[in-house]
Amino acid sequence: MAIFKGAGVAIVTPFTEENQVNFDKLGELIEFQISNQVDSIIICGTTGEASTLTHEEHLDAIRYTVKKAAKRVPVIAGTGSNCTETAIYLSKEAEKAGADGLLLVTPYYNKATQKGLITHFTMIANSVKLPIILYNVPSRTGCNILPETAVALAKQVENIVGIKEASGNISQVAKLAQLADGCIDIYSGNDDQIVPLLSLGGVGVISVLANVAPKKTHDIVAAYLEGDVVTSRKLQLEALPFCEALFCEVNPIPVKAAMNLMGFEIGGLRRPLSEIEPEHLEKLKKALTEYGISIK
Repeated sequence: MAIFKGAGVAIVTPFTEENQVNFDKLGELIEFQISNQVDSIIICGTTGEASTLTHEEHLDAIRYTVKKAAKRVPVIAGTGSNCTETAIYLSKEAEKAGADGLLLVTPYYNKATQKGLITHFTMIANSVKLPIILYNVPSRTGCNILPETAVALAKQVENIVGIKEASGNISQVAKLAQLADGCIDIYSGNDDQIVPLLSLGGVGVISVLANVAPKKTHDIVAAYLEGDVVTSRKLQLEALPFCEALFCEVNPIPVKAAMNLMGFEIGGLRRPLSEIEPEHLEKLKKALTEYGISIK
């Protein structure tokens, strides 16, 4: 049984003017997502700027999200780290907080061999009972989970049940699907590749786009899973120009700018991220309007 099927939002972390986590605003975002049919909330991922949160902030955000969601949708906590012991600590605390699952990114900067990845993920998984989704995003981490490695982990470790595939390499995902033969749930980690991954047996997406358009993102997946491939494909293609604008600079710079344009007032970014360039902001405004989203 998948932790969730459909569109999970990789939710942003809103900040106050003093650059502290704005929990009241986070609560508003969670309510917006749930009321617009999001299928899961992923807290403290890349889009949530987890790498610049203190451990206390990180865990407080997870605790708050679990309490606010109140089991209306599954809450998946990002607890990965390039330090195995840190990931174990965060994962245990997220389990205590009541998270429904964990998202574990590959070790970044120091990287790991495939053997090292197996040891790393196995140790974390064995420290908790929660179901785990691996997160493969080599463009950010410099570390790629090979299909053989993902399948070995899914078969050898009971609570490793899914993988967020953001390699962008459809051939690699196809090989993963072929080798896995259903032993691991595959989620798209790229909003412009939702339908291609679903066509290979994927069960959903962990999405940046859903921050801005949760219902539309949900509908892309729901239509496909209900057998309406034509509608799903149409919605995916309609989203492509906006997806391009959402990644005109490194994530989450554009998505936070887009949400502020929509009137969410979620604040800025933590360094080393910087505010969006003026020309990209104009591109984003145009893309929002063309995608049918109002600017306030």
